[in-house]
Amino acid sequence: MRRHRGFTLIEIAIVLVIIGLLLGGVLKGQELITSARVRNLIAQQDGVKAAYFGFLDRYRALPGDYGQAKANIPACASCQEGNNNGQITTAAAGAPNEEQISAWEHLSKAGFITGSYVYSGTAAPSNTPVNPYGGLTQLVFDNVYQDASPVNRHNLKTGNNIPSDILAEVDRKVDDGLGNAGQLRFSTFGGATNAGQECFNTTSGAWQSATPNANCGATTLF
Repeated sequence: MRRHRGFTLIEIAIVLVIIGLLLGGVLKGQELITSARVRNLIAQQDGVKAAYFGFLDRYRALPGDYGQAKANIPACASCQEGNNNGQITTAAAGAPNEEQISAWEHLSKAGFITGSYVYSGTAAPSNTPVNPYGGLTQLVFDNVYQDASPVNRHNLKTGNNIPSDILAEVDRKVDDGLGNAGQLRFSTFGGATNAGQECFNTTSGAWQSATPNANCGATTLF
């Protein structure tokens, strides 16, 4: 007679425990990565806000808009200078250059942010900080943010390519958790869209967390 030997209940239980541990490790790893990106986004926003106000306090002017940058900012002899009108604006809005890009060179040369940014007329990683997902940030005076009747004001864009569930977590930690209210709001800057409410619910204002969209963005209003 042949004896057919299969797995015992103990062996099966051990395999199931091992699989459970592996899955738990993967899920925990993903949670840690998500938490790190949330902290990174918050730190980046807080750091630039502090740099913005620090620059204003030292030079009595705004980065990018500063008209005496070459004379007063160290190693800034080749920097672009603004028109000192109290607004960080684009060339299309009447500025002598793209002040929202030259702002990063002013801040870095003055020592308020890390990195070495050199001005050019088109935003790129060489002249503009990027978010943890590779989207370009922006410090500017405009109305590209969620509001029924947005008015021009200084704001710091996170850039696009940020999942809506990440923005939901960031917003819950620093503001009111809504994409259409408070200091942190949805922004289309960089190509993010909410045409089909992919990023946040236009009625409740809640960010889409259960079914997150990968290409969202926000801005912090000053």
